[in-house]
Amino acid sequence: MIRAARPDELEDLRALEDAAGAVFRDVGMDAIADDAPPPVVVLQGALDHGGLWVVDDGGRVVAYAMDDVVDGLAHLEQVSVHPDRARRGLGARLVDDLVARARDAGRDAVTLTTFRDVAWNAPYYARLGFRALADDELGPGLRAIRRAESARGLDRWPRLAMRRDLEGVCRSADVPRGGRP
Repeated sequence: MIRAARPDELEDLRALEDAAGAVFRDVGMDAIADDAPPPVVVLQGALDHGGLWVVDDGGRVVAYAMDDVVDGLAHLEQVSVHPDRARRGLGARLVDDLVARARDAGRDAVTLTTFRDVAWNAPYYARLGFRALADDELGPGLRAIRRAESARGLDRWPRLAMRRDLEGVCRSADVPRGGRP
């Protein structure tokens, strides 16, 4: 079940992130595997603005997504799945949930940044309907995110921004009185 994260789960999300990040060792990206998970204050900020979602499996959080709005579009900051639950579609379910929420909010697209050559990054998101963005397609917010990633040293491995356009976006002006179109 996907639901909003709770304040008492923030440390659990950090532990989940550590476990999920360990798989980067398998592709020679030890620095990424060793990278600290988001601080509690960052997770709390995402929680406070409604951008922290979890997959709850019988009371255990096994995956999470963190999202925001960047350049007026929904932006997927992070998706992490515990390795013992990987390859079961949980990440895709979290992405689909964000797509639905973005569509309901009248957003035109979902964006993200990711590693180009890691199988569970850009190739995975391409299978979920995202396309790579050229540099001249980046808005100021995505440009700032890419600059910050570069400053953190993430560009040691090729990175890119991606976008999934949302068809059938429902804006409040398009909704007839009495319900959704």
